[in-house]
Amino acid sequence: MGTRARALPHRSDGVTHSWTLGVDDGELIVRTGVAGPAARMGHRLTLAMTRWQARVDWAAGEPDSAELVVDVDSLQVLRGDGGVKGLSGPEQALARSNALKSLSANRFPEIRFTAEGIETTADGYRLDGTLNIRGKARAHDVDLHVDDRGDSWLLTTESTVRQTDFGVKPYSMLLGSLHVADEVTVAFSARRSKGG
Repeated sequence: MGTRARALPHRSDGVTHSWTLGVDDGELIVRTGVAGPAARMGHRLTLAMTRWQARVDWAAGEPDSAELVVDVDSLQVLRGDGGVKGLSGPEQALARSNALKSLSANRFPEIRFTAEGIETTADGYRLDGTLNIRGKARAHDVDLHVDDRGDSWLLTTESTVRQTDFGVKPYSMLLGSLHVADEVTVAFSARRSKGG
């Protein structure tokens, strides 16, 4: 994105401080696909996670650790693209219910990403960490882009997650001829004020 991560604030005094970001600062979006012989009949869903919190701990002027915690029950269906006809209100409610069942939201109410290693890149940071979904932890890397917007920084990333890696069975219908694609795309964006 053409912006150097070094545009972020630096503390040379070694004092540790933290950033906390939430839904008021940005958005966390999940995009699903469809697969199977009857895929043309299915909807590609855009989902929003409406309760989440990200925390970044800084030490000696550099990000030292980061964590994102998501409330699974906050999942909302924003829209459905494709399909034979548009996604109705009741169908949106059903899609939400199916997603929560697939994620076993009652047993595993949180999704958590913890970055154990953070490295500076040309336009942001690479976060090497662990993603925990449905009680299963897997190594996961994220490339976070940092864009200097004058009075704030825009933080963005997009990552692919394979549901079956975490024991999530993609929803299917029509005897399996139509099902949610195994890989979903997770997109995160947030603004951090330079005065914050």
